[in-house]
Amino acid sequence: MFLMVAASFVMMFGLVLIAFKIGYQFVESRQKKQVIDMLHTAAGEPAEAISNLLRELDSDKPHGLRARIKRFGFSRHAQKQIQQAGLPWSVTHLLGAMGLLAVPGLGLGAIAGFLGSRWLTAIALAFVFGFLPYLYVRKKRRKRLDTLEEQLPDALDFLSRSMRAGHAFTITLQMVGEEVADPLGQEFRTLFNEQNLGATLEGALRNFTERVPLLDVRFFTSSVLLQRQTGGNLAEILTRLAYVIRERFKLKGQVRAASAHGRLTAAILVMLPIATLLGLLIVAPGYMQSMAADHLGKWLIGVAVAMQVIGNYVIRKIINIKV
Repeated sequence: MFLMVAASFVMMFGLVLIAFKIGYQFVESRQKKQVIDMLHTAAGEPAEAISNLLRELDSDKPHGLRARIKRFGFSRHAQKQIQQAGLPWSVTHLLGAMGLLAVPGLGLGAIAGFLGSRWLTAIALAFVFGFLPYLYVRKKRRKRLDTLEEQLPDALDFLSRSMRAGHAFTITLQMVGEEVADPLGQEFRTLFNEQNLGATLEGALRNFTERVPLLDVRFFTSSVLLQRQTGGNLAEILTRLAYVIRERFKLKGQVRAASAHGRLTAAILVMLPIATLLGLLIVAPGYMQSMAADHLGKWLIGVAVAMQVIGNYVIRKIINIKV
């Protein structure tokens, strides 16, 4: 008994040490990669996404699985999505998570077989389950971009006041990075570090626009670059830009209030067939089972599911009003 307890203690202690070592190496490699990316930007080379921090720093060309992944167009798209979501992932990790979650979908589909064929059901559920990590990345990206958009007017006012106080533009960028909360503070710190390490202001602002793909950020970078070419009062320009962004927020709030009825209707129309199906399974389980056993009934169930997905997509497009 004592030997078993001692062995368990040694094993747990070893696992804790291994986890600590892995975490320390991850943090250290992330810091090194950020410095390398900023140095590449200062040298005029394109900066790579922060999501690649877990790869080997000394490998110029990918090998093995990463080499196969980079052949697909999804790799670059997923890399941008992860970087804009602010997640410390790589494309390999995202695809690995998608593959792992696809396995339970295959197993559940092979058991259920409610789409007429067990293989068809397994493929459909594997696709749905495997798509969940990508949907999580998209959700985190949307939430982060919304936060950045909300923080931007206050940051522009801060820039304007600092420049009116006599500070240079590059110094105000550093001050914004230190004073504004993350995630916008982190982006401004990266912008200042790239420019401070020797990159041109135009290149640093271009990278900033790629990292934060917002219309207001493009307005900001265009205003700064245009002022540097033609002259003018940049502090006044930034103040007016912050005012315009706040007015857009007010208009977006009015649009959301006006479209609230449509969004509620869409939610009810989407959930009503699912609730009806669950109610029938509880009240009269044999009714739906006989339909699923019939060949034509299986096709009707599949068509109903497809029409539900298409209808949800169309409704979301109708109520998604761009401002």
